[in-house]
Amino acid sequence: MSIRDTGRLAEAGIEPSVGSVGNSYDNALAETINGLYNTELIHRQGSWHNMQDLEIATLG
Repeated sequence: MSIRDTGRLAEAGIEPSVGSVGNSYDNALAETINGLYNTELIHRQGSWHNMQDLEIATLG
């Protein structure tokens, strides 16, 4: 799968990530944003009745 994805990136003229495998800094920004989302919206604002309620809150 990884080889196929890398090939598709090259076809589209997109450079793949230059981070090394297992490098904890490679996804640091994404992990920070996901953590803030979970802390500030998912856990703090409580029980969601359905996925639509969560999607609307996320858009807010």
